[in-house]
Amino acid sequence: MRNQSTLGTGARVCCGWMGSGNRSLWVLAGLVVIGDRVSKAAIVASMPHGASETVIGGFFNLVHVRNTGIAFSLFADSAPWFRDLLLPGISMVAIGVIVALLWRQEKLSRTSRIALVLILAGAVGNLYDRLLYGYVTDFLDLYVGSYHWPAFNVADSAITIGAVMLLAESIFVRNPHSEEAGTA
Repeated sequence: MRNQSTLGTGARVCCGWMGSGNRSLWVLAGLVVIGDRVSKAAIVASMPHGASETVIGGFFNLVHVRNTGIAFSLFADSAPWFRDLLLPGISMVAIGVIVALLWRQEKLSRTSRIALVLILAGAVGNLYDRLLYGYVTDFLDLYVGSYHWPAFNVADSAITIGAVMLLAESIFVRNPHSEEAGTA
């Protein structure tokens, strides 16, 4: 339900997902962005670029890599105009779409709102780096034997968790509005 206030004219003004009723979503978004910034700064300060330290042999390393692509290094070898202009532009559009969805949240489940906030916070964290540095710092390296998942960071993790939550909800949770549409 949207938080509303009345202006002197009697008009109702909605403040959508940003209202005090969604304080926990604000906290979640803030924790993801702060966790992403702090973890990247710690890696940059403590490890030279290109370094790798084993945390759990055969499974997990901390690394310091610069990703000029998007999540999990996709499009890292693309032309500079694509990496430097189009990718940040796509990120900004995605952030705008997510904010618009959250603003009109009355039809969203709590799970969808949490998932969208995770995706939003992750996108903001990576966009910040991309605009400031031209790349994103990745540092989590998972692998089994010689098979490595591309290095990633806290923002990538939040985006992935949010996307999996949305996918799982769309597959496993029955939409009560679908029955209404079928009987109308």
